[in-house]
Amino acid sequence: MVSNVRLISLLFAKNSKLALKILTESPGVWFAGCRRKTLFYYIDNVNFHYVKRKTWLLFFIGLVTGMVILAIFGKAVDVTSTNDFCAVCHVHPQATTSWKQGVHYATRSGYHTGCAECHLPPKGEGYLVEKTKTGLRDLWSHWTKDSADFDWEAASALERASKHVYNSSCIYCHENLFPAQLTTEGSEAHLYYKQMTEKGEDLQCISCHLNAGHYIEGYFHGSNTGFGASVTRVDTLYQYPATVTGFEDFTEQIPGSAVTFRMIAVPGGEFIMGSPGGEPLRGEDEAEKKVKVDSLFIAEVEVTWDEYMEFYRQTASEGRSTDTEGARAKAAGVDAISGATPPYGKPDQNWGMGQRPAISMSWHAAETYCRWLTKVTGKNYRLPTEAEWEYACRAGTTTPYFFPGDPAKFEKRGLFGGKPDTSVINTYVIYRGNSPSKTREPSAVKPNPWGLRNMSGNVAEFCSDIYEGTSEHVIRGGSFRDGAAGVRSAARDHTRTDEWLKTDPQIPKSIWWYSDCFHVGFRVVLTYSQQFVTPATEESQSPARGAGTATGSQQQLNRP
Repeated sequence: MVSNVRLISLLFAKNSKLALKILTESPGVWFAGCRRKTLFYYIDNVNFHYVKRKTWLLFFIGLVTGMVILAIFGKAVDVTSTNDFCAVCHVHPQATTSWKQGVHYATRSGYHTGCAECHLPPKGEGYLVEKTKTGLRDLWSHWTKDSADFDWEAASALERASKHVYNSSCIYCHENLFPAQLTTEGSEAHLYYKQMTEKGEDLQCISCHLNAGHYIEGYFHGSNTGFGASVTRVDTLYQYPATVTGFEDFTEQIPGSAVTFRMIAVPGGEFIMGSPGGEPLRGEDEAEKKVKVDSLFIAEVEVTWDEYMEFYRQTASEGRSTDTEGARAKAAGVDAISGATPPYGKPDQNWGMGQRPAISMSWHAAETYCRWLTKVTGKNYRLPTEAEWEYACRAGTTTPYFFPGDPAKFEKRGLFGGKPDTSVINTYVIYRGNSPSKTREPSAVKPNPWGLRNMSGNVAEFCSDIYEGTSEHVIRGGSFRDGAAGVRSAARDHTRTDEWLKTDPQIPKSIWWYSDCFHVGFRVVLTYSQQFVTPATEESQSPARGAGTATGSQQQLNRP
């Protein structure tokens, strides 16, 4: 029989299982005059304290381990958010240079704002989630793409940059939106931002401050009262508009300027407007219908900046203000036409003017331009109807484009989609697949069978029609931002006035310029009739007094 002393030693040695076995096998054993159940109580009590001490020990070890892991994780987060770490994947000298030239790098305090401070939200506001998403995306690009093929200029454009900059990060640093040194114009803009965001509108700080993080040469956002003030001196000016002597292509000339543009004669006819049900990538608003179109002249290209700026200058006057309602002093020779007020910012988006299509103007401004052009040329210029536009775009074809090809094969669709076949579409269209995220000059592509350029792509174009069920106007043709679906001959879209004026802080908002639309322009048309044609006469073909020689209908007046 095992002694009580032996049992006690086993208990306090924490070998309670062996003690229990002894008691079970030796029913006569007593402990200090107590029955076996009393001994079980002591055994359980010893086990409880043992387990309790063990639990606390494990908890302490786990706590320390967790703190170490969190410290390592926090350090890893900090290290992977440094500028040097970002530069491992983001190999873009242009962006690095522009960042160092920007106001966020060369701050008055000497502090250099880093990549993560703008391109990630503040910590505690979805920081880790966005960091993980950004990191995975960057790793995928780093492993699967060649950095030499990246178009960093396109990536820095507003449309794409706004997806990688967070308002919350801007507000985190710039808590005071109304500092003492802020201009009156800036205060009005920030007040507008505050009011709109309180109403739930999604206004982006970067829309007005695109050059804050990366310097952009020539960037400007504010009342551009000097817009159009600089005029390039030319040696000759046209005194008269072109004389049309028959239904054939002619070159229009704007009196008082050196600007001309080509008009293409398009014979009338019938066609099926819209797209068949089986056309790839078609929209639901493209129902087919048979339409008859009269003969007309249509501009070879969209209205260029050279053309639009002539309208802007000729309808201007001394002391032009930023009055958004367009109350203008009457200019000589165009008494019925009030010209556009100055824009807010640079309407060409710093892409250049000249022969590029004019953009940023409103539908109202485009329609006013047509009335002005009618006034100065004596011809009835106007915006095309939607049917006229599609008829001219198709140029006698019935396929998705005026050139051969399947829309579904012109762009990559999905993560594992095959490489698109763009050899044909690149010849005729400036679209998302080949544009540098901005407009290009018309000469970059070939014309359609009727000699018209950029009917598809480059910029979308205003039509005179109202889009059904709305108060907005139809736009056609797609732009440099659209994929293959949006530049089909039947593709339709419409203006979005409120959305396109979202960041215009002026009260009332401008009726002349869109603050948030850089992909829409227009071209003009001219209805043909026999009464419209003016036979050439000796008077119309002879140069005016003091003018140089003229050929055909192009009357030129030498500038002294």
